[in-house]
Amino acid sequence: MSAGAGLPPCRAPAVVQPLAPPLAQPLAPAQEGRGALALYRGLVLAALALTFVVVVFGAYVRLADAGLGCPDWPGCYGTPSPAHAAEAIRDAQAAAPEGPVSLSKAWKEMIHRYLAASLGLLIVAVAALAWRLRASPRAAPAVAFALLGVVLFQGLLGKWTVTLLLKPAIVTAHLLGGLTTLALLAWLTLRACAALQIGAVASAGARSSRWSRTAAAGRAGRLRTGARLAFVLLVLQIALGGWTSTNYAALACADFPTCHGSFAPAADYANAFHVVRELGMTAEGELLSNAALTAIHWSHRLGALAAGSALAVLGAALCRRRATVDLGAALLAALALQLGLGIANVLLSLPLALAAAHNAGAALLLGGMVWIVFRLGTPRPLPVAGARGGATAPQTIEEERE
Repeated sequence: MSAGAGLPPCRAPAVVQPLAPPLAQPLAPAQEGRGALALYRGLVLAALALTFVVVVFGAYVRLADAGLGCPDWPGCYGTPSPAHAAEAIRDAQAAAPEGPVSLSKAWKEMIHRYLAASLGLLIVAVAALAWRLRASPRAAPAVAFALLGVVLFQGLLGKWTVTLLLKPAIVTAHLLGGLTTLALLAWLTLRACAALQIGAVASAGARSSRWSRTAAAGRAGRLRTGARLAFVLLVLQIALGGWTSTNYAALACADFPTCHGSFAPAADYANAFHVVRELGMTAEGELLSNAALTAIHWSHRLGALAAGSALAVLGAALCRRRATVDLGAALLAALALQLGLGIANVLLSLPLALAAAHNAGAALLLGGMVWIVFRLGTPRPLPVAGARGGATAPQTIEEERE
């Protein structure tokens, strides 16, 4: 036997590779996608919150008669802030002490512009990230880019609001553009956060008969149609409210529920709703009469009756179903608050805080109706991982796992 018998064969020593530091390892695609989706969700939520602030603060600026606090655009007397334009503002105020220009009004107007500009940058980021995440069902790049277009047009409306001296049609369109931005962002938020969509089978259990499922689908379809009708009526009522505010007709009727002691007050509807005209003037250049202002105000009240009735019926119907009782309760509470604010504004002669709160209530109702319409939508199938031929499974968006 040789001297080396029974000994293990000689091997070269193993070379130990140094471990790379954790931060040097590239992220897996799924991990990177989750991070981008979380960032997208955060941006959409931030934009939604900022939009609400911009809408309500914009209403406050208008109600405080500060819309022309800086009579040029986008700066203030050609400067970036009222602090830089203080001398020009003092000269303008001295020339017209009762005019629209003062240092406090200029700051209100410019703060609104700063907030709106910040919102615009946020929405650019939302659109860019939505395009990057376009393969995810939680992103909606088409809606995000439509939102970007609305915001760009809003910038033009903001400019024209100042340069065209608060023409009612421009100011009302600017208000509606802000609420359109809010509605689109609310929808994007629900989509990004994978909010539950109840769909057509919400009322039927898994073991229900085919007849029961068909009946439940029919009831859900009628509820969905009713929600969409109520949404349209709410939008029309908000437009009437904007027209009332921009024409300063909120105090045209100082009593409630009647107007000038009558349920059929004398009114001039022809001049009330002539769109292309100056503020406080008819299309022929004459002063807008009290009868025309009455027509605007009374139309807003009638619209409140129609939209409020539709929303109340919808809220009651939602409360009768276990799956939607939260939606119904929230809708009825928001509606009661908004109606109370509207009545209080009439009886208390439009205090500034209550008037701004009434605008906030309209924004809350609009956001709530977007939530309801989204929740009542039918879930769309998502692709099944690994399935052949693009097979799908009846999953809702919220069932997609990160």
